[in-house]
Formats: sequence, C-alpha cells, structure tokens
Amino acid sequence: MSDLGPGTGPPTAELKSGFDALRIAEVKAWLASHFDAVGKEVPEFEYTPRSVAHLHNIATLSQANSQVAGIVASDLRQKAAEYRSQAARIREILEHAGLAQERLPSNVISSAQVFANVANLLNIRDTEMSSFLVAMGDISLRKTGVEEKRAKVQKESRVLLDYTRKAIARLTYLKRTLAQLEDDVPACEEQMHHWKTNLKLMIKKEQQYLLQYSNYKAILNCVGYTPEISHGVLVEMAEHRKELEEKTRPILDTLRSYQDLPPDKTLAALAIEDKRRQYAAAEKYLEEVLHSALATTE
Repeated sequence: MSDLGPGTGPPTAELKSGFDALRIAEVKAWLASHFDAVGKEVPEFEYTPRSVAHLHNIATLSQANSQVAGIVASDLRQKAAEYRSQAARIREILEHAGLAQERLPSNVISSAQVFANVANLLNIRDTEMSSFLVAMGDISLRKTGVEEKRAKVQKESRVLLDYTRKAIARLTYLKRTLAQLEDDVPACEEQMHHWKTNLKLMIKKEQQYLLQYSNYKAILNCVGYTPEISHGVLVEMAEHRKELEEKTRPILDTLRSYQDLPPDKTLAALAIEDKRRQYAAAEKYLEEVLHSALATTE
C-alpha cells in the first residue's frame, strides 16, 4: 500500500459508488416502466449489490429482447402493409378482368378456399406445380416416417403385451403356489414337531448306544480282543476249535463210558489223571494256535 499515491483510494471508491448508483437508477427505471404498464406500484425491497446485479442483468436482457421484438414487429408491419397493397392491386386487376369475388359462383369460391387451405397446410407461397410436388413429397416422407414409427411402436406394444400376459400368468401361478404352500404350513409344522420329538429320542438313543459301545469296547479289551483280529482270523480259530472238539470228543466219550464201570478208585484216579493230562495238552495246543494266529495278523 506504500507504493500507491495518496489520492488513489478515494477516486476508485467514488467511481464504484457512482457505477452502483447508475445501475440502481437503471433498475428502478426498468421496474417502474414495467409495473406502470400493468397499473401496479413497485414493491419495496432492499437494494443489495447482489439483487441490483441480478435485476440489472434481467433488465439488460429484457431491453435487448424488447429491441429485437420491436425490430421484428416493425418488419412484420411493413410486410403486412406490402401484402395489403399487393392484395388491393390484385383485387383491382381481378375486378377489371371480371373475376371479382362478388361475381364468382359459390362453387368457385369454395374451390378457391379449399385451394388456399391446402396451400396453407403445405406451407406453399406460390402457385407453381413444382412447389406443390415438393410439398407433397415432403408430406409423403413424413407420412412414411410416421408409419414406420407407428409399426415400430405397435411391434413394441405387442412385445410388451406378450410380456405382460406372461407376467400375469406367472403371477397367477405364484399366487396359487403361495396359497398351496400356506395350506401346507399346518401339516408341515406338525411334521416338523414330530421330527423334533423323534430327534430328541434319537439323540437319547445315540447317547445310549455310545455308552453301550464304550462298555462293549472295554469288555473286548478285557478279554484280549483287538481290532487287528479280522474275520479270517476268527474263522481260522473256529476251525481249530472244531478240530480240538473233534480230538477231545473221544476223550469225553471215554470218560462217559467210565461212568458205567464199577467203582474202582485206583483205576478211576489213573484214568482221570490221564484225561487231565490230555485235556491240558489240548488247551496248550489251542493257546499256541491262537498265539500263532495273532502273530500272523500283526
């Protein structure tokens, strides 16, 4: 700020305030002209820089549009005057030629009116055949475009109608399915309750069977059963047992025959001792067979 001269600040502020006052005056004049045109007074409001700037922009655009509208209106009034003078001249020519509107038949007047309506519809400003053909060609092209759009819209409408019918049928099926499922809900709930009850029983049975399995496993461990004993080993042991039974059967038969002999303590004691030795040998042989089978399996 030290580089500025002593008189630099105030003139700038004065220019700015003067510019704001000029814009406010323009805005007031513009508002007064428009409200006076409709017979109303300008409402009271605060002239802030923002509102003044906004209204000034609107006033500038409005004045520019008014100028453009005035130019266009002046041009249209000039053209209307020219058309009226040309119409008067053509009317004078027609009257001199005996073709005044009052002298023409009604059918000619109606035909001329139809011709004028067609010319206005086709936007034709002359009576040349080429202009009529061009206008009709344009109408035909527009008609073709409209027909194509109509055919496309009809095709889309048929597709949408087909989709709508399918959707309605699907909705009906889903509603029927929903009603059937709702009817099946009580039976399913009853079945679920039955399954829950059975599940509780099955859980209890499972616990019972697990306990029994543990007991059986402990018993098998006590008797020396191991998982390594397979079915083949058991079959082989059963065959050896059968052989031992066949070997011990004569001994048993002999012992039973001794029951029919007269009592002789000495002979009976010898016979019993002999059979005991044979029986002990048979048990020892059975144990050897079992141990050999288990060793083979391992």
